[in-house]
Amino acid sequence: MAKNLKLKAARAERDMTQKDLAAAVGVSRQTINAIEKGEYNPTIKLCRAICRTLGKSLDELFWEDESDETV
Repeated sequence: MAKNLKLKAARAERDMTQKDLAAAVGVSRQTINAIEKGEYNPTIKLCRAICRTLGKSLDELFWEDESDETV
């Protein structure tokens, strides 16, 4: 799983820390950190909550282009 730099960038655009985003969506800061590092695959429910909080679509934050994937 690749790092989620789109999520990190969207969070930064909103001037939110990992802790801020975690509190807004009801998870731990460590969960947000793991998602950003590509170590945790969030549920669709959590993905949607993150998208709502950051004002982004699922495609914008969680869709991986085939060119982004490492083989």
